[in-house]
Amino acid sequence: MKRLLVLLALSVPVQASARDIGEVSTAFKLIGPNHKIVVTAFEDPKIGGISCYVARPRTGGIKGAVGLAEDPSVASVSCVQTGPIVFNDPISGDEEGEQVFDESRSLIFKSLEIDRLFDKTNGSLVYVARTTRLIDGSPATSLSVVAPMAWNGTQPDAAKVR
Repeated sequence: MKRLLVLLALSVPVQASARDIGEVSTAFKLIGPNHKIVVTAFEDPKIGGISCYVARPRTGGIKGAVGLAEDPSVASVSCVQTGPIVFNDPISGDEEGEQVFDESRSLIFKSLEIDRLFDKTNGSLVYVARTTRLIDGSPATSLSVVAPMAWNGTQPDAAKVR
């Protein structure tokens, strides 16, 4: 029982700065909510001036209404520079990347993650969306790249990349 509670706690989304922008219905359901594509915006937690938008399906119907549906393993991410680039905290420049978004996609075992990688050669920030499962994740991915540029005369400072 204790193990199940730990798994449930790990499956709860912890993205406090994320906000839903809107949704589009994709299939009508007679009972329960329609199937939808939901669009959510979030800011990179360590880099000011970057906003990301993630679109993913949300299952409707009775299972979706009561939270028992497992949402499909697909998502799309697009990130854009929306202001001067400010590195609030050091970011990881290693090949593993760093998680910037996490959302549960099923009752316990599946989540949508967006990781940030840093391309040292070009100075670009690369965001990769993927779904994970306890045992095996989905190979379906989405990619977005932001090449930081000057904003109103303010140059990006990559000194906090380690």
